[in-house]
Amino acid sequence: MSAIFQNYARYPLTFVKGEGARLTEADGRSFLDFGCGISVVNLGHCHPHVTKAIQKQAETLIHTSNLYHNPIQEQLADRLNRCGFGGDVFFCNSGAEANEAALKIARIYGNKKYEGKRNRVITLQNSFHGRTYMTLSATGQEKVKKGFEPTMDCFVHIKQNDFGEFLSEVKKGDVAAVMLELIQGEGGLELISRDFLVEVSEYCAKYDILLILDEIQTGFGRTGDIFAYKHFGITPDIITMAKGIANGIPMGAVMAKHEIAEYLSAGTHGSTFGGGYLACAAAMAVLDVMTEKGFMQDVREKGDYFLGKLNEIFYQTEVTVHGLALMSGIKVPGRQKEFIEKCMNNGLIVIPAGNDVIRIYPPLTITYEELDEGLALIKKSASEMGIGE
Repeated sequence: MSAIFQNYARYPLTFVKGEGARLTEADGRSFLDFGCGISVVNLGHCHPHVTKAIQKQAETLIHTSNLYHNPIQEQLADRLNRCGFGGDVFFCNSGAEANEAALKIARIYGNKKYEGKRNRVITLQNSFHGRTYMTLSATGQEKVKKGFEPTMDCFVHIKQNDFGEFLSEVKKGDVAAVMLELIQGEGGLELISRDFLVEVSEYCAKYDILLILDEIQTGFGRTGDIFAYKHFGITPDIITMAKGIANGIPMGAVMAKHEIAEYLSAGTHGSTFGGGYLACAAAMAVLDVMTEKGFMQDVREKGDYFLGKLNEIFYQTEVTVHGLALMSGIKVPGRQKEFIEKCMNNGLIVIPAGNDVIRIYPPLTITYEELDEGLALIKKSASEMGIGE
């Protein structure tokens, strides 16, 4: 009997090696990985440039703590600043920690600037923001909160794309921030409405309500840009990021406009491991690759191709296709578990999401030949279930 907590329902697979879009199981079987560790190894497994950066840094210096200056951390913050909206950056170790920090900023902002009169945060129904106590309270899925009640009462969850409901909450005068996912990864790949996002953004800017965008899953190329908000022509106050930032090395970060970041003054927040040398070296290498000329255009083109082929496979079936670029998925009503198992049996890794959706997240570096191979396995799995015959 393993001494590990039994809080994960694990699939019966044990991977021992990864390279690019491939994973090798302990018994030698090869799998095409269209899960990427839940959008983490966006550059594929053991990307040579990232691997070299990690090896070099591990031989030099791994940890000193945030009591001292860290030049590579400062360099990474400057690069993220330029990739984003020019904000200041705080580093941590995970998406939940990034969202926790963003929500603490919202709380201290409302307390200090508005004398404690603004303390509520709006999030969306079916959202997912993490599993710490504050972030599970922020999450709009009851199943995540089950057993941990009472949760924090400063959050209200509204329907996605319902601007009228948003207005009814913000007009109460006690809302400090609104936190949104542009695509609800855990919630089933529902894409936010452009009109709703623009209306919310304009209202927040006019009435000094912080707009926080949770880019944990959508960031670092998954939607065909470094950050997904760039597709919508808006500028948030705060964004959170993690997952693909360091291609598998645990890391998270928050970017906030300078005048907002200043509210987290010395002593208000911190992290022992956040922004350590090893993670920063990996993240720098990730940005080296992702900022190469033509990289994001290539991701967008692959995404268009892949989504088009998925729509062809499931045309006139009960299965619907969701997503943007290589953040794609299919909704298989009532048969999600069966479909995932069929894919695994056929040598393809895909991952579940809410609302019967199966997330399909190929590496951004995948070849068209590998995309076609994955599509063939998806089609085969569907056919074995009697879908699309």
